[in-house]
Amino acid sequence: MTKRIGRSAAKTAGTIFLVFCVLVTTALGAVILVNVNQIGRLAYVAKLIYSDYLEDVTAEQLIEGATEGMVDVLGDPYSVFLNTQKFRDLYQMLDGKFGGIGIVLSLKDPARLVISRPINNTPASRAGIKAGDVIVKIDDLDTAGLDQDKAVEMMRGEPGTKVDLTLYRESTNQTFLVTLTRENISVPTVDGQALPGHPDIAYLHISQFSSYTGRELNETLEIMEIENYKGLILDMRYNHGGELEAAVQIASRFIPEGPVVYIVNKRGSVDTKMSTGGYLDLPLVVLVNEESASASEIVAGAIKDTGAGVIVGVTTFGKGIVQSIFPLNGGSGVKLTTAKYLTPDKLDIHKKGIEPDVAVELEKGQSATISPTDTAFDPQLQRALEELQGKMR
Repeated sequence: MTKRIGRSAAKTAGTIFLVFCVLVTTALGAVILVNVNQIGRLAYVAKLIYSDYLEDVTAEQLIEGATEGMVDVLGDPYSVFLNTQKFRDLYQMLDGKFGGIGIVLSLKDPARLVISRPINNTPASRAGIKAGDVIVKIDDLDTAGLDQDKAVEMMRGEPGTKVDLTLYRESTNQTFLVTLTRENISVPTVDGQALPGHPDIAYLHISQFSSYTGRELNETLEIMEIENYKGLILDMRYNHGGELEAAVQIASRFIPEGPVVYIVNKRGSVDTKMSTGGYLDLPLVVLVNEESASASEIVAGAIKDTGAGVIVGVTTFGKGIVQSIFPLNGGSGVKLTTAKYLTPDKLDIHKKGIEPDVAVELEKGQSATISPTDTAFDPQLQRALEELQGKMR
């Protein structure tokens, strides 16, 4: 039996109906609705919720849920609705500043929350968390099947608050609990030094591409006095990407004048991103692995296609699509896949990755020596050194 909806509920349902009318009209670029029945169905469901659902629900909740559903139905893991908190977190991440515990999750195994590395001088690194540790529980929640974005959301939070992580370490076959106090995490994205034992070789590690990475790279090169080096190793292993413009700025330091990347939208329009200048004409070797993704693949692809350096490691992740962020009212937003990118040779690397010029794998349980402090290099870094020395002769 259908109940009559109250005046307030009817008004709200009507508001939702009008909102969806605007959404559909805008999306279709038309002045009339082409499928009134389906829009009417949405308004009818809103009416049912107001009249029959046990709990109180606001119009804002329904509109937010419907917006999220429209994005979810695309089936694209990179297109998401961002509520106010997630929208704020995304911009904090792109700025390299956020409240959290200081870990980076691996992309390799989406079924488990595997730590690819703890960030230096953070709660995670001070607690002895290691690369390869698996997060079994966050507080009291079992993480089996938990989405990575949700896990990251749970581990971030206000500085001074605590979070419990139950971890499994395969090397010792032990499960253990750590309690971490969240801090303001400010992550430098560029680390530069002379390679230990080789004062004439510069080593650069870029962990991600934030809005500050271009500036950080320039400052690092100036402090290092890069003109005094005879060769350079650029390490982008475990770099999951970041801002497109930052990738263009970084690539510009390592390739001659010309295109860095082609951005192609759904209508086939091409936006060519050109080198912005500042090319370092040094023998170059680039380290990548299976977790080098997105913006780091733009840089690696530009270096490989232009012949500016040798790529060493294993085939990269293969994320050759671009997301744009659209703010919505109320502080929320939508991140949508809006284009694909092609390397300077116009190669589409999505779901394929970039194959290295020199393939070198790490053995199971072997860790990458990121920003090494001594000469005990992992096999990939050791091979990069050998390749660079060959180019310097």
